[in-house]
Amino acid sequence: MKKLNRRWARGEGYVVVQVLLFALIIFGPRQLKPLVYWPRGLQLPLQILSGVSWLLGASLLVLGLVQLGKNLSALPHPKEEAQLVESGIFALVRHPIYGGLILLVFAWAVFETSLVMLFYAFMLFGFFELKSRREERALRQKFAAYSAYQARVRKFIPFIY
Repeated sequence: MKKLNRRWARGEGYVVVQVLLFALIIFGPRQLKPLVYWPRGLQLPLQILSGVSWLLGASLLVLGLVQLGKNLSALPHPKEEAQLVESGIFALVRHPIYGGLILLVFAWAVFETSLVMLFYAFMLFGFFELKSRREERALRQKFAAYSAYQARVRKFIPFIY
């Protein structure tokens, strides 16, 4: 039992919740009935917003995955052999994978005109906000330079948040 508690203390619960959230986003209900449509004058600007969010989200996600490389972990703490990555996309945002996923779900919600999907995007944002706080505590303990990095680089979305 102690071994199980130690394993969950590493943050496995976050991974379980994350998988459940992704399952809800992919397989859960997407629309309330009756269908809600954006007002006629907003359709084109919102389609452009959706496209830009999708491109930015996909770019953040892919660049984050590639540039994090062997440091990648689903758990909210760095691997023992991890190195602090501050270059590339990580010079603009501390958690590009989280930010990319949030933007992709947001883009999907706007594209589908779905208030339910928009709610999922906010749920994902809240979840990654909590997970990243725990992760950043561990990163500050492991890397002396992390606090300075945290002070100068945005969390999820370059130049915004």
